[in-house]
Amino acid sequence: MQSPDSYIAHPAPGRACGTCTLCCKVYDVPAVESVAGQWCRHTLSGRGCAIHATRPDHCRAFHCLWMTEGWLGPEWKPERAKMVLSLDPTTRNMNVQVDPGQANAWRREPYYGQLRRWAVASAAKGRHVLVHVNKTTTMVLPDRDVPLGIIAADERIVTRERMTPQGLTFDVEKVRPSPQPA
Repeated sequence: MQSPDSYIAHPAPGRACGTCTLCCKVYDVPAVESVAGQWCRHTLSGRGCAIHATRPDHCRAFHCLWMTEGWLGPEWKPERAKMVLSLDPTTRNMNVQVDPGQANAWRREPYYGQLRRWAVASAAKGRHVLVHVNKTTTMVLPDRDVPLGIIAADERIVTRERMTPQGLTFDVEKVRPSPQPA
């Protein structure tokens, strides 16, 4: 049996947050009453977390993909890219949390081209690239972007492959679970 530490991502050699604190702005962290899209009140601009030694487990366990994946170049460091990359541990979807102050950062190059390439590679494995600006989500597909809006806690995203004269495409929808019979 694996220890809980084995589930926590660890920084790649030579990686450190340094002056980057974007994760402190783009995620909800109820334990410190932090709301996605607004700086956590404990963030010290360019210096890190004022409560680093006592920060919540949620913050303690989190490392973005730039921190854990040494193959991501310096352009992907969140403070430079204006987005934080992570993988959903269950679905393995890539989540791209964008700084709402730079809401179109993901559409700039070299980022958009790479997100599209990841979408192509992910689709073959039944995974997806999801871009989030605050609570609004867009799915990046190999052939287009699909705005999904706000995804409720009880909704899930369903994709279906479909062949068209132009080639393979995906239909995407948000679905709620069917009511259970009483």
